[in-house]
Amino acid sequence: MDGVAKVASAFRMSDEAWRRHANPWSVWTRFAAIPLMLLAIWSRQWIGWWCLAGVAAVAVWLWLNPHVFPPVSVPRSWAAKGIYGERMWLEDRGAVSPDHRAVLRLLVCTGLAGFALVAYGLVALEAWPTVFGATLVVFGQLWRIDRLGLLYEERSRGVTG
Repeated sequence: MDGVAKVASAFRMSDEAWRRHANPWSVWTRFAAIPLMLLAIWSRQWIGWWCLAGVAAVAVWLWLNPHVFPPVSVPRSWAAKGIYGERMWLEDRGAVSPDHRAVLRLLVCTGLAGFALVAYGLVALEAWPTVFGATLVVFGQLWRIDRLGLLYEERSRGVTG
């Protein structure tokens, strides 16, 4: 089991959870959690160990998020198509065309670079690497969702790469 599959397993991603996670509210509220997590970690400067309460609250929300919104059975929105594409990608990586794989690898590198900048910025309490890193992470995630939405559309139309 690779890292992405382990994460999906940790979040208890059943068929129903995937349909609920495809709800645009699920997708967009997960993005909204990014600045909240950054603020919770940064707040250690002001409130010390109490910052862990904010970190825990965001972590619990991220764990609950794929389970709390109404399910989407037929993906019509950009976000829903992206999540359905993500599930397709996780279930059958071999069916992903080489162009999608190349872009997804690039986006992993972008996300890792952003995460490294966020980590440095939060440890050093420096705003620019934190904000720039978070921007890279969000950019990478949005582009990844877009590519996975294209994958969903291609596979649902029967287009193969």
